[in-house]
Amino acid sequence: SAVKGRNAAWFRAVPEMHEGRIWAGGLEKDIAFEDADHDIDDEVDAAYRSKYRRYAGRILNSCLTPEARSTTIKIVPR
Repeated sequence: SAVKGRNAAWFRAVPEMHEGRIWAGGLEKDIAFEDADHDIDDEVDAAYRSKYRRYAGRILNSCLTPEARSTTIKIVPR
């Protein structure tokens, strides 16, 4: 989980792979991972709060820490 920051197992593999594949909304796409523009962290947090507002504050806030933010990556179609 992103709560564990860059030490999370899923995140440690990202810099090594640089690419992957996603399935969303019936679409399958090859993608590349890039560094995120952290100037938009507040916007990402706002979207996350809006989507997951039904969860208790302590749960939601654990996903909005600087450590969790550090795992934000940009997904770019290849």
